[in-house]
Amino acid sequence: MKTIKLNAPITLLSTLPPLENGDKLTRPEFERRYDAMPQVKKAELIEGIVFMASPLRVTGHGEPHADVMIWLGVYKVATPGVKLADNATVRLDADNEPQPDACLRIANGGQTTVSDDDYIEGAPELIVEVAASSVSIDLHEKLKVYRRNQVQEYLVWRVYDGQFDWFKLREGEYVQIEPNADGVVCSQVFPGLWLDKSALIEGNLAKVLEVLQQGLASAEHQSFVEKISSVAGNK
Repeated sequence: MKTIKLNAPITLLSTLPPLENGDKLTRPEFERRYDAMPQVKKAELIEGIVFMASPLRVTGHGEPHADVMIWLGVYKVATPGVKLADNATVRLDADNEPQPDACLRIANGGQTTVSDDDYIEGAPELIVEVAASSVSIDLHEKLKVYRRNQVQEYLVWRVYDGQFDWFKLREGEYVQIEPNADGVVCSQVFPGLWLDKSALIEGNLAKVLEVLQQGLASAEHQSFVEKISSVAGNK
């Protein structure tokens, strides 16, 4: 996650307690301990509690995660002004510093900034988490945190349940976006970001990208690109 500065006092780093699941820490203390453990690849602070990832299985997480990144990556390429991050730390508030599987954000005029030390600050417009099932932290503690911090769309792929939840923030609550008559879910924040949920769950990435291309060819997507490009041009 982070790189230890070369001039960091070695004596200080060596005396810091290691991060442990369940630790209750402030965000600055969490960052200090995370900085001192470069061997740790993923740790999150959720409501002031440390959560550290277990080893990840291939079909349970690795491959679904890769498919999500391919889908979002194609959208990013076709949409100048939109930024995509994979497992990037997000500073949401004093008690929450998650590391979502993927986040999509509007670079200029959006809800986030990038700090001087290169971390996302604020709530990305869209976050995706790949979860094992409905008992995951992603559908409980994290959902509440993302809702409170105004993440506009929150997507959770429950791999073992064979389900994909797409939530939209509406009047302070998350509501499910339902597929249209063609079985396609269309983002309300990122026009043209279309998803055939069944194809994604079944591993039919060719169909997923075919449907996405239809979204990218829509008038709504073209208008969105023009809008965010004009904002960037005024910076």
